[in-house]
Amino acid sequence: MSNVLLVFTGGTIGSTVLNKTINTSDKQCYKLLNLFEQSYPEPNKLNFNTIQPVLLLSENLFPSVWETLIAAIEAENISQYDGIIITHGTDTLAYTAAALSLYFNTIKIPILLVSSDYPLDNPQANGLNHFICAIEFIKQRKEAGVFVPYKNTHSATLVHLGTRLASSLQLSGDFISVQSKAYLRFEQNTFHQQNAINPVDRIKIQLAPNYSTRVLLIKPYPGLDYSNFIIDHVDAVIHDLYHSGTACSTGDWGENYSLLRFIQRCSKKKVALYMAPAIKTADAYDSTRILIEQGAKVIWNMSLESAYVKLLLAYGNFNDADSINQFLQQNIAFEIISN
Repeated sequence: MSNVLLVFTGGTIGSTVLNKTINTSDKQCYKLLNLFEQSYPEPNKLNFNTIQPVLLLSENLFPSVWETLIAAIEAENISQYDGIIITHGTDTLAYTAAALSLYFNTIKIPILLVSSDYPLDNPQANGLNHFICAIEFIKQRKEAGVFVPYKNTHSATLVHLGTRLASSLQLSGDFISVQSKAYLRFEQNTFHQQNAINPVDRIKIQLAPNYSTRVLLIKPYPGLDYSNFIIDHVDAVIHDLYHSGTACSTGDWGENYSLLRFIQRCSKKKVALYMAPAIKTADAYDSTRILIEQGAKVIWNMSLESAYVKLLLAYGNFNDADSINQFLQQNIAFEIISN
């Protein structure tokens, strides 16, 4: 008998369609269990304890929701469970996967985030497939950490490490791991290794479930005007980068359009500016070197989602710059990718 804590949070997997509108339903969450019992052999060999600490569409998620979710899980006697399954929407799935991976870096059982591209009443929905994969992961693999099973269109179900899941591809419901390197492939009820991870480099850290709300995320695009950003109530800025690890450093189009000048402005306000994602290599673009020389700090070899959430935890748990920077450089949940 496997004991599973099933945590409902809403999302598409917990929604129905009414009058052409998709929205959460506090009753729809049990549709998943009903479908599972109808399709899974010997469902009576699984014991579920269900809780529903929040009910929302994931696009409405705020960092405090992670704190509520963590409190609800920790209020349970985790030692009595073989695994935890959390239902979740797809819009902010990668952020929650990173948030829980980093916080629960010391957990001794698997946590799996399960979502669906359509409400479960739709025959095209992949949510049941993900749920069955999560159950089999708990029964077969028994690995500690946070994982996300997901089946893209016309592909096998892949299992992603929580800190390496990227947000959904644009105009698509498909998900990939960063660098397209998923952890496992699940086919015919069997898990196959896709990419190995190195547990030797991992450091476990006990953290408080405090996610700062004073971190600003900025995404680059041609014509970005930095004068539109107010940083009076910000402790840190994380600046997304183009795929080459670059952002605009020239002042040719005016100072308001140069990240270089914005770094100087942040420095005067004592606001730390971080950049991600970027792979650390021997060679770098001139624009990137200029930004680093000006004082920008790069969070190397980490997805944007993990870098952002790790900053929230860093500023929520530590008060001095040295502790924050040391924490950012430590690999606690496989978030740092080897070259």
